[in-house]
Amino acid sequence: MNPIYLINQTTFQNYEDISVNVKPERLNVFIKKAQDLDLKPFLGHALYYDFIQNFNADGTIMDTTPQQYKDLLNGSEYLDRYGHIVLYEGLIPTLVYFTFARFIEADAVHYTSTGPVLKHHDNADAIAPKDIIKLVQQQRSVANAHANEVEKFLWDNKTEFPLWHYNGKNKSSRQAGPRIRSIDRTNFNYPSGYDPSGLDSYLPITEFMN
Repeated sequence: MNPIYLINQTTFQNYEDISVNVKPERLNVFIKKAQDLDLKPFLGHALYYDFIQNFNADGTIMDTTPQQYKDLLNGSEYLDRYGHIVLYEGLIPTLVYFTFARFIEADAVHYTSTGPVLKHHDNADAIAPKDIIKLVQQQRSVANAHANEVEKFLWDNKTEFPLWHYNGKNKSSRQAGPRIRSIDRTNFNYPSGYDPSGLDSYLPITEFMN
């Protein structure tokens, strides 16, 4: 089965400026990694696999896809249980920034026969490793902020997503290195007293990382 890419190079134009000289097949490598290593653990395997079945080979969503999956991907406007209007942007920005962080991290390094080296360019100065790390962390923090919105959408509409089961470990299931959830430690932007888990009090992000 050929891999399905939920976003492509054109998608990035709405969020970040990536050179047109970057080959689509190279970017696809990082899209696939972000889907498998970031998005899948975040959504949970059951929901992810059912969700991915609703896409055509070219990455477009099928017309027969249930509306809740279309809303999960593309966003929607809905009322939460308190009657507040929520403008949900969808999964796309989350996946874009997961991918962008991975792209920045890997694009700075060139693998040679003698080992990995930092890239150098004739008309530009290479960024220092410590600055690359900061850039990666910034993009992962943005991805995390968008992921929080996805999670709120799933909590608010959990009856529409029976395959989704919250697991705090999903948030920390990341590759070695800086982790999304250890960067952005802010609480969800829920109304006072909002309890997405059904417990007596909501937990801040830091609690989920235990």
